[in-house]
Amino acid sequence: MSKRLSQHFPVELSIVIPLLNEAESLPELTRWINRVLAQHGLTYEVLLIDDGSTDDSWEVIEQLAAADTHLRGIRFNRNYGKSAALNVGFKETTGRVVFTMDADLQDSPEELPELYRMITQDGLDLVSGWKKKRYDPLSKTIPTKLFNGVTRWISGIHLHDFNCGLKAYDSRVVKSIEVYGEMHRYIPVIAKWAGFRRIGEKVVQHQERKYGTTKFGLERFMYGFLDLMSITFVSRFRRRPMHFFGALGSVSFLIGMLITLWLVGEKVWHSWIMNLATRDVTAQPLFFLALVAVVVGVQLFLAGFLAEMVQLNGAHRNDYLVRERLNLK
Repeated sequence: MSKRLSQHFPVELSIVIPLLNEAESLPELTRWINRVLAQHGLTYEVLLIDDGSTDDSWEVIEQLAAADTHLRGIRFNRNYGKSAALNVGFKETTGRVVFTMDADLQDSPEELPELYRMITQDGLDLVSGWKKKRYDPLSKTIPTKLFNGVTRWISGIHLHDFNCGLKAYDSRVVKSIEVYGEMHRYIPVIAKWAGFRRIGEKVVQHQERKYGTTKFGLERFMYGFLDLMSITFVSRFRRRPMHFFGALGSVSFLIGMLITLWLVGEKVWHSWIMNLATRDVTAQPLFFLALVAVVVGVQLFLAGFLAEMVQLNGAHRNDYLVRERLNLK
């Protein structure tokens, strides 16, 4: 680590570990981290975020922190979710490189030194782990592959395993983004749209779960898809909502008007020019489809207009991430 970086960061690594009912695994995990980082001579801190555990996790954290000054603990009053735990943990980190990993011993601390090197020497903003060989059942691996494929397609980020808990970040990344809801699996997407585009990947070892049971069910994939739609919309159109609603509204309104004009023209041609008996325009089902399209178009346009007014009056409308400043007073 350079002298310049050492002056700015108290430690080289910050490891944020969200956990829920992992009392059995914490002693072994913290010993493992300590052994690996001590061998490589790296300074570090470990933030254990207890997300409302109902077992003895917090008591174990207190005992471990009393015996090891590298450890720090944060305890939620109730279960808020992994995203909340990571967001709070990110705010407390002081390291040059920030890591996230799960507390269930399925992420190997042996990967930390190489991930640290990829950030500090290769100049990457973010490195995501890829559990190429997994020890999960098919009911989990097949939906995971589908989830990762859809996320790659929509985000344009070519990662194999977005949901891997083991990731490394340049500290600027975690200090510049906000993780909320269930967005933790989309941190690479959030980081990219914040301007951190140097995103890498590393194949990491996946361990079989040693204690307890998984805290995630299949419903997370449905929620994950909805979260992806949400973060895609917010990231692309938060500052210009009229571009989204106005474009859809204009297309809908135009289609409705074209259908209406075609129906009227057809009526004029058959009735007045060809002297043929035809149904009234309002008696045709297509007319009501056109009417719905016109009304929906107007409503979408108004929604875009109102969203623009809200954005213009928002307190954070001109918040932009500045990377560096030179010779400014």
